[in-house]
Amino acid sequence: MFILALANTWAAIIIGFSVIFGASVAIIINKVVSIIRTDSLKYNLAKQMKEAKREAENILKSAQLEATAEALKKKEELVAETNQAKAQIREAEKRLSKHEDAIDKQNELLGQREKALQHTEQNLKSRATQLDNREKEINGIIAQQKNQLLKISAMNAEEAKQLLLKKLEDECEHEMNSIIQRKTEETQEACEEKSREIISSAIQRYAAEQTCEVTVSTIDIPSDDMKGRIIGREGRNIRSFEKATGVDVIVDDTPGVIVISSFNPIRREVARLSMERLIQDGRIHPSRIEELVAQTKKDVHQKAMQIGKEAAVEADIRGLNNKVLMEIGTLNFRTSYGQNVLRHSIEVAYLAQVMADELGLNGSIARRAGFLHDIGKAMDHEIEGGHPAIGANFLKRFNESPIILNAVAAHHGDMPADNPYTPLVAAADAISASRPGARRETLERYIKRLEKLEEIANQSQGVENCYAIQAGREIRVIVNAKNVDDDTAMKTARDIAKKIEEELTYPGEIKVTLLREVRCIEYAR
Repeated sequence: MFILALANTWAAIIIGFSVIFGASVAIIINKVVSIIRTDSLKYNLAKQMKEAKREAENILKSAQLEATAEALKKKEELVAETNQAKAQIREAEKRLSKHEDAIDKQNELLGQREKALQHTEQNLKSRATQLDNREKEINGIIAQQKNQLLKISAMNAEEAKQLLLKKLEDECEHEMNSIIQRKTEETQEACEEKSREIISSAIQRYAAEQTCEVTVSTIDIPSDDMKGRIIGREGRNIRSFEKATGVDVIVDDTPGVIVISSFNPIRREVARLSMERLIQDGRIHPSRIEELVAQTKKDVHQKAMQIGKEAAVEADIRGLNNKVLMEIGTLNFRTSYGQNVLRHSIEVAYLAQVMADELGLNGSIARRAGFLHDIGKAMDHEIEGGHPAIGANFLKRFNESPIILNAVAAHHGDMPADNPYTPLVAAADAISASRPGARRETLERYIKRLEKLEEIANQSQGVENCYAIQAGREIRVIVNAKNVDDDTAMKTARDIAKKIEEELTYPGEIKVTLLREVRCIEYAR
């Protein structure tokens, strides 16, 4: 038992030592493993630290390089900004220098002006003193003259005042005439050349025929026996013809012709054509006359319409009513002082357009106004009044523009012009009427116009003699040189021209030439 117990004890001791030894070995092994692991960790850590240190150095170097590049960039930008700022400062300094120079110049000018003002002020003061002294002298002279006048002529104060006022009025009128003459001469010099250029250009660009068409009212007959057939039994044929046509038929002893007389151009044309057709037909009796006259009226109206349309196309006028075209065509049968009114209207249209183009105005408006300006002459035998007013009232019914209406109504000065086209139409009308060969007038009317022209000139004060020359295109006026001075002569000529414009009706223009001369005659014996 004891041995068994000792054996168990030793076994227990051995087992205990084994356990302790195993535990120690395990501890030692664990410690060795831990040491190995620690060394491995330390090695890895050292390796990582080296790599981290290398990376840190690389990052540091990169950062240093980037910082250096950024610093260089900033430095360059700073240098550029510095240079720009310096340039701006230099520019500002230049501007300031210029501004200072300008201020210096202004100061110099102000100083000079101040000196000039001081000098002017001194001059004004001295002139004011002189004027005061002169006024005192003049007042003294006026008082002396007043006293002398009162003493010499025994005038009262009112009479002397009127005399002085009259003297001052004469002096003012003399000065006014001098100013008017000077300004008139300056204006004429400036505008005569331009007006001649415009008119010459207009006339050259429109070359019209100088021959004029005259409406013939005589009809040739094959033999004098035809006169008896035209008159008819107890005059029934001629009475029927006059009643149907509204004209007078003159059958006299003139061989080979009969005369148609009427103030209405359309009636005269209808009568002329009807008579020619009757003479050709040979059947002359009241019923045939009425039938032929009715047919001829239709033909003449159609012809007038066609002529009006052709004239509008020739003048390039559009948008006209058929009634207006009819009246325009009627103008082909109307003459004024021997000039065909339709050809005259077309000519005025072209001349007005050319002058309007030269002046920078609307040539189409001027051409339309010139084409329609004499349309009232187609109706003035049937409607009372002047042809400008008749034409304007007629065109107003067809919605023509106010410019056209004013040009038609005022081209003879019957009313004031309210647009620049009216004077152009009036000028073109005068040019067309006054060109060589355009118009003729009867001897009786011509003599009356010359007598009226001389009568108007003789009404002016200081006129001794006057003579109408150049077929009434010019009047020579001779004045007394003692009563009329040079300035008054200009005023007298202008007054005579104005009276002629107001009281006379004439084509074109009339030149007023006033002559003032002093003749000194002595005889050596």
